[in-house]
Amino acid sequence: MSSGERGPSDRPALARLLPGPPDSLSPERFGAEHWDRLPLFTRAASLPGGFGDLFSADAVDELVTRRGLRTPFVRMARAGTVLDPARYTAPGGLGAEIADQVSADKVLDEFTGGATLVLQGLHRTWPAVAEFTRRLVADLGHPVQVNAYVTPASERGFDPHYDVHDVFVIQILGEKRWRIHPSVYPRPLRDQPWTDHREAVDHQAQGVPFLDEVFRPNDVLYLPRGWIHSATALGGTSIHLTIGVAALTRHDVLREAIIAAANDETLRAALPLGVDLTDAAAARTLVAEVVKGLTRFVTAEPERADAVARRLALRVRDSSRPEPIAPLATTEAATALHEATTVSLRHGLDARLRPGPRDREVSLLLPGKSLTLPAEATDALTQVLAGGTVQAGGLDGLDTASSLVVARRLVREGVLVVR
Repeated sequence: MSSGERGPSDRPALARLLPGPPDSLSPERFGAEHWDRLPLFTRAASLPGGFGDLFSADAVDELVTRRGLRTPFVRMARAGTVLDPARYTAPGGLGAEIADQVSADKVLDEFTGGATLVLQGLHRTWPAVAEFTRRLVADLGHPVQVNAYVTPASERGFDPHYDVHDVFVIQILGEKRWRIHPSVYPRPLRDQPWTDHREAVDHQAQGVPFLDEVFRPNDVLYLPRGWIHSATALGGTSIHLTIGVAALTRHDVLREAIIAAANDETLRAALPLGVDLTDAAAARTLVAEVVKGLTRFVTAEPERADAVARRLALRVRDSSRPEPIAPLATTEAATALHEATTVSLRHGLDARLRPGPRDREVSLLLPGKSLTLPAEATDALTQVLAGGTVQAGGLDGLDTASSLVVARRLVREGVLVVR
């Protein structure tokens, strides 16, 4: 395998969501046959393992009772209608008078009355989900978010609808019947919600489903954006995770290219005086000329296309946080660092090398800041960014004392983590 290729073992988080032996579906086959095309439903028995390490009923109770969640990290809905937050939130009391903290008492009242509890942004609030999300983002190359849906017995939280993002659904607890119908508006963008096609969606949902299954614990569904779906809990409380993938599209590339093209004077030029936009032939010619101008500008210099790609990459990066670091423990670890201490790059950290602001300097660009070091540290930084585990006193191109100085600074700056 060449260095530019990836194999199934390079996408372990995605592989957890796909059939394993004996009927394995590799991430590559999934990408060719299902991604952005067709749903894929997989029973727990066909998957590599379960998902008890990610989420549970106990996790729901802890989040509601002990974590001080506020809106929008929690919401509730019944029969397709989102409830007023005042029905399930309240001030937290002395020293925490914020009015929109989740109230366990109110949640209980609404839940026993048939409302679905939605825990939003679990990739920010629940450590196991956050770590899995970080790995899945790396596997998919697209932004990811995770919500949990907790539904009382025999209740349906939302009417038939489609999402404007792809989803992986993991059934955690109980049973839920899902009905899935083909799209009436394939591959919708984020500003093209199902309510724009409400009548067509309602009509499609009355037809024969593409998929009609009862989901049981650890079953997994992949559903491309635009596919119509609804779900009803059966016989008891149901919990499922919805992993939303805000897939980057060719339309996103065009949007970013247009933003970049604002630097081109030709494309900023006014249309001709007296232009007649009702003349179909003239309008077609104008559109073709502008598109050619956009292409010419973006591709004329490599750094312009690189800038478009970087802006898209930022969307992916910002959807998940890098490996968490504990400020106090990190400060102590940096102080105690010695030459045999093993360190490695913080997982999920976006870090790039650039020439420094002055001669004989090198810069390490990080989210929200940059570090400037002597140019002699270039080989050491290159080694660190490769991602392997190294000894603090043995960084490339530096003697032991200098290596420790650089390693200690990188630990304090949240770049390296002691392993």
